[in-house]
Amino acid sequence: MKNIAVIGSGTMGNGIAHAFAQHGYHVTLIDIAAEALKKALATVEKNLGRQVEKGTIAEATKVEALARITTSTDIAAGVQRADLVVEAATENIDLKLKIFQDLDAAAPAHTILATNTSSISITRIAAATRRPEKVIGMHFMNPVPVMKLVEVIRGYSTGDETTRTIMELSGKLEKTPVEVNDYPGFVANRILMPMINEAIASLYEGVAGVEEIDTVMRLGMAHPMGPLQLADFIGLDVCLSILRVLHDGFGNPRYAPCPLLINMVQAGHKGVKSGQGFYMYTTGNKELKPSTRFQKV
Repeated sequence: MKNIAVIGSGTMGNGIAHAFAQHGYHVTLIDIAAEALKKALATVEKNLGRQVEKGTIAEATKVEALARITTSTDIAAGVQRADLVVEAATENIDLKLKIFQDLDAAAPAHTILATNTSSISITRIAAATRRPEKVIGMHFMNPVPVMKLVEVIRGYSTGDETTRTIMELSGKLEKTPVEVNDYPGFVANRILMPMINEAIASLYEGVAGVEEIDTVMRLGMAHPMGPLQLADFIGLDVCLSILRVLHDGFGNPRYAPCPLLINMVQAGHKGVKSGQGFYMYTTGNKELKPSTRFQKV
């Protein structure tokens, strides 16, 4: 396996491209927007530069990794030589089904088709193709170059050989792959999202403030960041989408998203990406302050 295609050049897509290129794979990064691809390459170069500054990779590794990444705005052209395609597009089921139908038609017969989805059924995605045994989930964590976990999700029809290949490949990226089965939220988000939702509910019900809730979880449970800050980092719209997948998939009211989360997303307060969520985010300001709405008088 030498040639990798990555669909989507956003935060996860460019991170996945970065990880593969750094470890010697030739990567075609595909996006319908040429400007998005240009921005993605700049991000990869900046992040590789940070690794050089920290001494985790050599300057030569950075230069070689960047040289291994090419871009395309055409899916069919971009995947024609791919041994593996990793889809990292927006978390939208209709969009993903369309992409996988297109990939199935364009990619060589031997190509494994993976999705970086954080919650959508691998089985449902695979059913949109004529090669369900070669469809699998590769759920990378953000930021991809740093985080070691890859949640490898087997759909109902995913083949043993496909699973073995992806588990071994993840190891070659210096990641730790964990094999899980295809149920709503898999493992990571089935456990994480109810915790985040409960933290939001605690704020909504006036149990404690933003900083207090996050401090309890950081200091009391040894979490690197509190659940409200983490929700901002993930994207409140993404959290809402995953909770709705869990709620629909299990039909259990415990997964129903908190009304505060719904209102915040509808108001456009999506966390880091929008500049405001439970905290405020401004360029050049590293001081973390709760959003005005949640500040104490």
